[in-house]
Amino acid sequence: MARYFENCAGELASDALSGFARAHADLVGYDAADGFVTALHTAPARTVGLLSGGGAGHEPLHAGYVGAGMLDAACPGRIFASPHNRQIFRASLAVARPEGVLHVVKNYTGDRINFGIAAERLADAGVACGRVLVDDDLASDSEEIAAGRRGTGATLLVEKVLGGAADRGMGLGGLVDLGTSVAARCRTLAVASAAHHAPADGEPAFALPPGELEYGVGIHGERADRTRSWQPLGALVEDMVGALLDALRPGPEEPVVALVNGLGAVTSLELYGIFGELDRVLEARRVRLVRHLVGNYVTALDMRGFSLTLMVADRVVLDFYDAPVRTPALSW
Repeated sequence: MARYFENCAGELASDALSGFARAHADLVGYDAADGFVTALHTAPARTVGLLSGGGAGHEPLHAGYVGAGMLDAACPGRIFASPHNRQIFRASLAVARPEGVLHVVKNYTGDRINFGIAAERLADAGVACGRVLVDDDLASDSEEIAAGRRGTGATLLVEKVLGGAADRGMGLGGLVDLGTSVAARCRTLAVASAAHHAPADGEPAFALPPGELEYGVGIHGERADRTRSWQPLGALVEDMVGALLDALRPGPEEPVVALVNGLGAVTSLELYGIFGELDRVLEARRVRLVRHLVGNYVTALDMRGFSLTLMVADRVVLDFYDAPVRTPALSW
């Protein structure tokens, strides 16, 4: 059992968002009534506002990526729960530009429903709204799963590329096409040796037998379709990277961007070891790694696991990815 440091049950997410806004008051504004944050500094060339959101518990996603070069607004919901369509609607109105607003949505039923309702309300208000759906999770790529692949680590990469493109003045239709293309070039696979603990009761979301690994876990604690025996890190990463490359099939001249992402309770010591193995595997397979991120970017509370994301990039995508960014969680 694990206890979270909080004032009372049910207020952890809202208290955290308030504290986040205080900590980064130089970068974000905070609407306490409707529960969203907005960027204080954005490129004047933008003609479209960028907005994303989803359940709390994945910090720094999404609020951590609000700022110059990325999102104009983020709407966190309760822990592992979609934001309300009212939050999304009000935040969209706050950041809409002359060509409207673009929603970056992870592929979960609640998110799709609430962002969809907000888009209908925006249309009634005369505000153009587009959507990019992120569905990168390789473990849920099955015809038996009606909802399709889940949206996970690639959300960060999609938001970064779209932010760079929006700063150059790209219009709504162009951003939708670009984001859809980038999302299709991304795949993610996650593993965990222990589940996250639910803040409500401190109990783990699932239990694993000693020496077992959940292979293909989701960021809300969704069980994989199989567990596997523990194995040395090099062999594990080789299997994971091989599965991602089999799904993406980059061409001989197509480089990749990699995200080595901790799910909440894995140490930096381990994450850099994981990156070293990933780099070794890509080099052995003659896949050119041109950019990488290593750290906790899309977490699952205190889950003891990590995810690997690969994005196949071309020169245009890399140019947008490399564009300047200054947010609480990402800056260059």
